[in-house]
Amino acid sequence: MSTALLERRNHAFLVGILIIFYTVGICGLLIDAYRPLFLSLSFFNLLLSFIVMCLSLGRAGIRMAGFIAFCALTGMTAEWIGVHTGLLFGDYAYGMNLGPKLVGVPYVIGLNWAMLVLCSASLVEGWKVHFVIKAIAAAGLMTFLDFLMEPVAIKSDFWHWNTPEIPLYNYVCWFVIAFVLQAIYFSLGNVQSNKVMNRLFFILIVFFAILNFI
Repeated sequence: MSTALLERRNHAFLVGILIIFYTVGICGLLIDAYRPLFLSLSFFNLLLSFIVMCLSLGRAGIRMAGFIAFCALTGMTAEWIGVHTGLLFGDYAYGMNLGPKLVGVPYVIGLNWAMLVLCSASLVEGWKVHFVIKAIAAAGLMTFLDFLMEPVAIKSDFWHWNTPEIPLYNYVCWFVIAFVLQAIYFSLGNVQSNKVMNRLFFILIVFFAILNFI
């Protein structure tokens, strides 16, 4: 069996895991009796998604470990500033359904930042444009996903705003931080792209779009 064929089969298997896991998640959240349980497992949902993404990178993931750690640390730092000072994103606090926290910020949030950076970059990597345009587009995709996540997060006790409305400043900060990370990533010239990351990003969009209506 050729390496390319083996990789395609591995990627198909990983995408299948994601589809099954998120489908089960949506079904569980639709049933009132099981909704609290499934919400409490959100931490594992994000962790599994991150692990699947890393597996799809193969050996490239080992080489990229430093950048992934940098994205996670940057995300955690930005969220810490936001939670404790309000200087980034706005006045908000994390709830109980995203698992263990470090000084008020769930550990999984750092992994989520890294995952979204890589997955959104994967979608635009093939574009024949300057890397700054790619960085803008990828940051826009991340901000759009945050827009879909916000109402769901509030209903699901992921995080809560201490203001009547979700501030526009939140999305501005999301875009700026995402753009900086994307610009660094693309400027390094080693952006990874594969079907697993592309499908994962679209699965997340569909997942949160559906949850906005239930």
